[in-house]
Amino acid sequence: MPRFIGSLIAIAAAMLSLVAGPTNAREVVDASAPMKTAVTVYRDPSRQVDQSMNRNMPEGFAMISETRRVTLPAGVSTIRFAGVAEGMVAVSAIVTGLPGGTIEKNRNAELLSPAALVNGMLGNRITVTRTMPGSGKQISQEGIVRTRADGGLVLETAEGYEAVRCAGLPERLTFPSVPDGLTPQPVFTIDTRDEAGGTYDITLSYLAWGFDWQAHYVATLHEGGSADRLRFNLLSWLTILNDNGQSFADAELMAIAGTLNIESDFEELAEPPRAKPLRLTCFPIGSTSAGSAVPYYGKIVPPPALPTLALAESADTVIVTGYRRSEALQSVPVAMVASEEQLGDLKLYRVPEPVSVNAQGLKQVAFLNQKDVKGALLYEVICRPWPVFEPDLKSEASILLKTKNDKKHGLGMALPMGGITLFEPSASGDLLVGEERLRDYAVGQEIEIAMGPSVQVQGQCSRTSIARPIEDGARPWVTIKSVVTNANPHKATVRLNLGSYAEWEVQGLRKTRLKDGNRVAELSVPANSEREITFKMRLSER
Repeated sequence: MPRFIGSLIAIAAAMLSLVAGPTNAREVVDASAPMKTAVTVYRDPSRQVDQSMNRNMPEGFAMISETRRVTLPAGVSTIRFAGVAEGMVAVSAIVTGLPGGTIEKNRNAELLSPAALVNGMLGNRITVTRTMPGSGKQISQEGIVRTRADGGLVLETAEGYEAVRCAGLPERLTFPSVPDGLTPQPVFTIDTRDEAGGTYDITLSYLAWGFDWQAHYVATLHEGGSADRLRFNLLSWLTILNDNGQSFADAELMAIAGTLNIESDFEELAEPPRAKPLRLTCFPIGSTSAGSAVPYYGKIVPPPALPTLALAESADTVIVTGYRRSEALQSVPVAMVASEEQLGDLKLYRVPEPVSVNAQGLKQVAFLNQKDVKGALLYEVICRPWPVFEPDLKSEASILLKTKNDKKHGLGMALPMGGITLFEPSASGDLLVGEERLRDYAVGQEIEIAMGPSVQVQGQCSRTSIARPIEDGARPWVTIKSVVTNANPHKATVRLNLGSYAEWEVQGLRKTRLKDGNRVAELSVPANSEREITFKMRLSER
């Protein structure tokens, strides 16, 4: 009988130990700060050529890869990655280097904030300190939090239940500790299993919302060149925008040029963690005539966008990498230039040294610094048979700076879209002569930069006659007379833009060609002279 009772006691003890000590308890371990970081920025895929970056809400994204160290216990554990980007797309996150892989992924939804502190201390004691208006004496009192911070805060004190901020006295809340799960930085966690335990270097890679980048070019013409043989220097910058609240120190920075087909709504998937304010108002402090002094908790409007970034080197919020200030723009020394690499049909620009991508900031990195680029001036006149122009009405020709993106002309690398600013030397220093937006240019393409209207070259196209159709429904030929005047002391190359190649047929002009969907013809006009040509046009059957 004693042996039977002893067996029952042993069984009961074993069952009690199972209840008291669950076997599925998970230890939480913190991954180290990033030891190595790579940030690859993709520009906003919906941004058009004539649009600049939206500094208030950039709609590009980045691929972020961080190498961290973690020491795991034996069994199942939870790894916390603190300081991830607030625009993190958690569903895109991948962790490599773990022997047991990933069991579950989670993203914290709330950051450390006054409201989160109150909610986390529900049912626990905090200290409220009030300042007496007459004596300035501070009186502290403990109370138990009995409500959440949704609409007000009620404490249970020795005197009963009190609503904070309803006594009309200055009050301060003191919390003994930070509730579990609240951090000042966004946190991403995963569950993993390691049978033996150990220390590992692991890599966390994920997409993040709230980035963008753009290019900007500065072209400075040389002195003494002729219209058909110009030389200019071309300095180009990549401007990286990080709208997240997290910085990425000593990162390998890359930018991807090209348009990607994006189906996912990264903005919706990101869902940045919330940091709610504590809004405790019982009655407004003010008067019926002056109105309430309750603060406004609406969206804070950020400052206006900076001017052209390539020229804003003095702005505190723009960090320029590899730039030393110089008196002449054409002699700007660049210590570090991003290199171009092929990425399928896209272009990748890699910064050769680690740089810091600061939170809520801009970073500028040079990626092109070419001297003695060959170019020429071209004047363009629009010539159409409709409507009829007055015979004595002349229009100013548009000035174009023309070059070709190849090694022969001093270029030969892909040029991503962005703004360009043109300067020309004078006795008073380099002067601004034009600004334009450039689309993406591949190697081998002709580049034309608009410099504004010309006062020296003018053109006029007028309809002189219409050939009567032989039969009803036939397309009549319209005779066009074009007169181009060149008041420059040098000859000018003038392009006649004759409209859509598919819309019009031309007769009487040699060496017409297709340019950006239009039929064009070029002619040379001697210095201080006028040239007149006559040709015919009619609607095409196409």
